[in-house]
Amino acid sequence: MGHAGQPNIILVMADDVSPEMFGCYGSQDAKTPNLDRMASQGVMFKSAWGSALCCPARAQIMTGCYATQTGFWSNGFSIPQSDGSNNLFRHYSSFGKLMQDAGYTTAVAGKWHIGGAEPPHAKHVGFDEYCLWEGPKELSRLPDSPTHRGAWEDESTPSRYWHPCVVQNGRLVPTKKDDYGPDVFTDFLCDFMERSVKSGKPFLAYYPMVAPHGTRKGSPSTPKYGERGYLGGNKENNRSHFRALNDYIDVLVGRLEEKAKALGVMDNTVIIFCSDNGTASIAKSRGTERGCRIPLIVYGSGIKKRGASDEIADLSDILPSLVDFAGKKLPESMPIDGKSLKPFLTGESTKHREYIFACIGSTRLVRSRTHLLEVVNPILGIAEGRFYYCANKHDGRGYKRIDSDPEHRQVRRQFSQILDKYPGLTKQHPYFQTKKGKRFLELYTKPKAVQKHLHNHKDYQFYDEI
Repeated sequence: MGHAGQPNIILVMADDVSPEMFGCYGSQDAKTPNLDRMASQGVMFKSAWGSALCCPARAQIMTGCYATQTGFWSNGFSIPQSDGSNNLFRHYSSFGKLMQDAGYTTAVAGKWHIGGAEPPHAKHVGFDEYCLWEGPKELSRLPDSPTHRGAWEDESTPSRYWHPCVVQNGRLVPTKKDDYGPDVFTDFLCDFMERSVKSGKPFLAYYPMVAPHGTRKGSPSTPKYGERGYLGGNKENNRSHFRALNDYIDVLVGRLEEKAKALGVMDNTVIIFCSDNGTASIAKSRGTERGCRIPLIVYGSGIKKRGASDEIADLSDILPSLVDFAGKKLPESMPIDGKSLKPFLTGESTKHREYIFACIGSTRLVRSRTHLLEVVNPILGIAEGRFYYCANKHDGRGYKRIDSDPEHRQVRRQFSQILDKYPGLTKQHPYFQTKKGKRFLELYTKPKAVQKHLHNHKDYQFYDEI
């Protein structure tokens, strides 16, 4: 059962967006007043990491573990566990289950998409309710195998935006042309919050958003501010669509905050905002820092006003933080890579952790407050990676390449010890002898894919990558 003092948690994870899209991270044209205010009144981490792709980032935030444990290295690439399965939550506890066990009512809305993992309503996954954008495979598992009659993004992908495909608590929701997915999910969570407050139990509202991921057919040109638009393939038009989508998620975060205020519980509620990985095409999937760098903002009850912080964090820290906020301890047998942010967020501590870590495909990355090691990837011929001194910089500007600089040799040795703690993959791994593994390597090692993975987008090559 929950007990007095357990704060409600609203955890929002935007889909595919880098920090520079937000005003608080330096954007001059962003309309993100709610998140900007939360960043200034709470804590905004200048350097926070997820993974560079959706599935491994979601596995990391849900379990508090890196891919070096879970085997969830990339989209469509998860190394089976000892029992031969990819059922993530049969081997690793989700924060949903841990919070449920701590007395919370739990709900998830938006985009699930953890390949190989079981659905959120499975008993050991731990969500009491869900409202998710789903596809034909998920619909086929419902009673009577219903068919989506709304809009489609392509031949196999139902719409996540206008006239979306939504499954709520085991049934297909009959949406209309004017129904907008992000609104549907936000309304669901607002209703869940209200019912939870009436029940007298603390709530965890987890919102892995469908937006601003891509500018797919059916996405609005200016969400809820103007007429609906469809993509015409024009890059500038796509940018304006994406900007509008991202600005609208700020509106939705504000709506959740206003609901908590209306319910009289904002003085006992913590809002956590992040994304899973960097913006598609210019960051996502790359083995560089930009691929895994995400916004991370924490605001609300008991959170010390620190504003922009030089402390570092990654998505593995979310699970232990939630359990800590719930006033519980992690099981001693639970193999967590993350560390609770609560002491730093509440002012009990002035520091959080000494390094953060990320992996994507067969690439590993390490960062301290001042140094960065990226694209460590023996399979792609860069076993030592690239080593930089960042000073107090966080966006790539001003980084100095220091691979052989004796002044930084001690830090490089420390980073090597961290890599030893989180061993990477080589071509000799048994998975790469399987049909799926061979296919992954075939695509992964194509020259064009290698060039993209090992380097930043041409518009963001701010430091030496040679």
